[in-house]
Amino acid sequence: MLTIKNATTIHGETRDLHIHSSEDKTIQADGLTVLPAVIDPHVHFRTPGLEYKEDWRTGARAAVRGGCTMVFDMPNTKPPTFTADLLDEKKALIDQQLNEAGIPLRYQLFFGADKQHLNEIPGVKDAVVGIKVFMGCSTGNLVIDDDESLHAVFSIAARENMLVAVHAEDEHMIRERKASYHGEMNYHAHSHLRNVEVATTAVAKAVELTRRYGTRLYILHVSSAEEIDIIRTAKKDGLPVFAETTPHHLFFDTSAYDVLGGKAVVNPPLRDKKNREVLFSAIHEKIIDTIGSDHAPHTVEEKSKAYGECPSGMPGIEFMLPLLLNAYNEKKISLDEVVSLTSARARDIFHIPEHEDVVLVDLEKTITITRTVSKCGWSPYMGLTLRGWPVYTIIRGQCLNIT
Repeated sequence: MLTIKNATTIHGETRDLHIHSSEDKTIQADGLTVLPAVIDPHVHFRTPGLEYKEDWRTGARAAVRGGCTMVFDMPNTKPPTFTADLLDEKKALIDQQLNEAGIPLRYQLFFGADKQHLNEIPGVKDAVVGIKVFMGCSTGNLVIDDDESLHAVFSIAARENMLVAVHAEDEHMIRERKASYHGEMNYHAHSHLRNVEVATTAVAKAVELTRRYGTRLYILHVSSAEEIDIIRTAKKDGLPVFAETTPHHLFFDTSAYDVLGGKAVVNPPLRDKKNREVLFSAIHEKIIDTIGSDHAPHTVEEKSKAYGECPSGMPGIEFMLPLLLNAYNEKKISLDEVVSLTSARARDIFHIPEHEDVVLVDLEKTITITRTVSKCGWSPYMGLTLRGWPVYTIIRGQCLNIT
């Protein structure tokens, strides 16, 4: 039995916790606050085929260091996960890597929607957490950019009672904007080429498909006020539509290109400061349901390339909870909202069974970020000083001291 003595709840009560464990251990948690462990519904741990950027050994270490004990991994690997056989092969590799790391990370996988393999979807409905649809190109070559295929995916998902998670950017608009763009092709151009209209067009289309088929819809990395408006209306209409945002859209804006260069290039791109403020308001309004790190590491060499050659994505899982705890200390968000964003709503939306994983955090601990355990070796949050950090992550009855 693992006993946690004198932990403080988010409402200020002191209590002892008893967690089933193979080890007999007591943790003195005086001064520490207990939270449900983080569920990160959006990661790219790069297995198979892209392990030089990240793998499940290093990804799991970054996860537990950030108080996270469960992740949902995306299918845009090499090869992409769009058949039952590829899904089985991916799970075998993940289990091997987690066993080598000695970290019993909980995980679920998204299945990739591919035009040539839509017939594979019904056969995996009990083996995946949902179907991932790229409405616009990102890392990899998975994209559903025609209406016939989109209708087919939403119809199949409704029939099989599966959730559809969408990367909502309109691929045709992206191509048109690139073709007509005559400005300087620098990192700032990314937010122009994939502007808010690119996102809202795709979000509106996905919502209308949900309205038609009744499909449960999870909109990934929401980044703008206009997307929030569409989602708010859908929720008011009683549609099963859920919204995720990311730490980089909450805590960065377009000014980050001047500091981070290519490291700030993500899809959908960073927006202006006004949109960041709207995202926080949407959290308070409960329009945004979850936060996903969209942990998408690339090497420093890749991210240092000129715009057009620099891949999109940044690592984030390791520092997502500290960023939120720092925001709590800055009175931008409540602890109830932190718990809702990082675990409670994901558990409801994705029907995650109860478990005993928790994270013990020191709300007063202040650290300047100087290192990362992610294989890519960098973080956009390097140099930030944050107040509020995980101290212990408890996963499947194991207590991991975060160092």
